[in-house]
Amino acid sequence: MNIDDRAGDRIESPDDQGEEARKAALDAQGALYADQASADADQTAADADQTSSDADHTAAEADQTSADRDQRASDRDQDNADRVHAAGVGLTADDERAYDSAREERAAGSFERLVDRIKRAGTARERDMTAAERDRIGRLRDEIGRARDARTADGVRPASASEISLMKQLEELGAEVAADRARAAADRERASRDRVDASRERARLEAELRSAHLDDLTGAYRREMGQLALSHEIARARRSDGRFVLAFVDVDRLKIVNDSQGHAAGDRVLQTVVRAIRTRLRSFDPIIRYGGDEFVCGLSGTDLAEAGRRFDSIGVAIEADAHVGISVGLAALAEGDTADQLTKRADAAMLEVKAVHHSSQ
Repeated sequence: MNIDDRAGDRIESPDDQGEEARKAALDAQGALYADQASADADQTAADADQTSSDADHTAAEADQTSADRDQRASDRDQDNADRVHAAGVGLTADDERAYDSAREERAAGSFERLVDRIKRAGTARERDMTAAERDRIGRLRDEIGRARDARTADGVRPASASEISLMKQLEELGAEVAADRARAAADRERASRDRVDASRERARLEAELRSAHLDDLTGAYRREMGQLALSHEIARARRSDGRFVLAFVDVDRLKIVNDSQGHAAGDRVLQTVVRAIRTRLRSFDPIIRYGGDEFVCGLSGTDLAEAGRRFDSIGVAIEADAHVGISVGLAALAEGDTADQLTKRADAAMLEVKAVHHSSQ
């Protein structure tokens, strides 16, 4: 017999008003149990969704393990290639180009794996938030169910044999529902503890990842990871319209700030510089702290004129906020350029600009 059948059983109708009232009360009690059973079915579906989500997360962790394995293999291949290249025996111009191309492809692959890892971490955080909301709704349903059970227990007392039978069935059903709720609550509690532990471990790993690849002071890429980001953007530009500009930025007068106001003031200047650059470039344009007061930025889909206008605006903002200037050298991607070659050309252009700034002071 299903819940609706139990709740809808008919009791022999007595003639007096008291029996009619008692029948109505019993029907209401049955409806309460049916409502609770429906709520519990919803919770079961939510728990099934969570199980599916946990399975997706397990699959994502397996993908990350595979990506880590690919990265180790790529690192070994690069080490071997570097040793052969360092020997420099019998290398032709074609060999050099092949070496540079393979190096850039491996760098782009490494960067893509890092980006995927960050995306997986973000997805895991979203799953945790969804699971926490499911747990909150589950606890609320449990509280509503217990309140219904209490109201039913204090309800009308049956008088006839059929009423007693129906009440017994309702009590048995209530006990089953309460037991199911208790088991589900215990399962949710265990799963919640597991998610908290996993979330803490992910946060620790993300912090390590951030510390390893991002500059602590400014949040820009560290130099090694920045080179990977540049190689990735260059490869993407070549697959698109081929336009890519690298900007080499040097902060003017930073030493004067450090000497006159202290290194804390100099640190604030560097943070202001990166903030001004970040707010005026696109989210995917890499910003790399190349040296103490030097930064490298990559702008895809852009020509020298547009990049020059952007950095003119950035220079004005930095001058207004930090009271220092910047010297910017620009270099456009040419056929066969590597990230290193492009960076050297932009660096040389920056030194020319800086010489002009010095001569005008």
